[in-house]
Amino acid sequence: MSQGKFITLEGIDGAGKSTHLSFIAERLRAKGRQVVVTREPGGTPLGEMLRDLVLSQKMHVETETLIMFASRREHIDKVIVPALEKGIWVLSDRFTDATFAYQGGGRGIAPDRLQALENWVQSGLQPDLTLLFDVPLEISRERLSHNMSLDRFEQEKQDFFARVRAAYLDRATVHPQRIRVINGSRSIAEIQAELAPLLEKLA
Repeated sequence: MSQGKFITLEGIDGAGKSTHLSFIAERLRAKGRQVVVTREPGGTPLGEMLRDLVLSQKMHVETETLIMFASRREHIDKVIVPALEKGIWVLSDRFTDATFAYQGGGRGIAPDRLQALENWVQSGLQPDLTLLFDVPLEISRERLSHNMSLDRFEQEKQDFFARVRAAYLDRATVHPQRIRVINGSRSIAEIQAELAPLLEKLA
């Protein structure tokens, strides 16, 4: 049995990545792939409890970072690795790039600390493809303005999201073989026209 593939979607809040999750899953299933759709933080019963905490409760930034990796450890152990070993493809709304962007770029946690946690928790596991949906901050803010229930991250100021976006783009520069930057300010049809051949190549 062949190993499944691991695809992650990333981007600042309001970049539109969640809009394309179902499209990607449907394209892969049409190719005969079994697909698990999941998210971070979350993805497991314990992970969802930790997600509720980190999105709603004020806490020290180091506590926040450790909760993210605690949730990820469960996610890898209970969902991601078992699926991949069975030949199932895993499609995740966020993974470790988000931690480098939000807790690193946004909150200021040193990259070497994040790298140490990544090495410990993931044991070398990395996505096969990361789709980074990128939009200007004004588009992100405008989209979030229509949401009547914003979580703790979505309520952050524009300078926070500027740092997060910059960190994401830095990650794409460092890992160009894995991270594909997608212009999320275009129409859904235009974006999906770009996504389709990327998925065909991987599938």
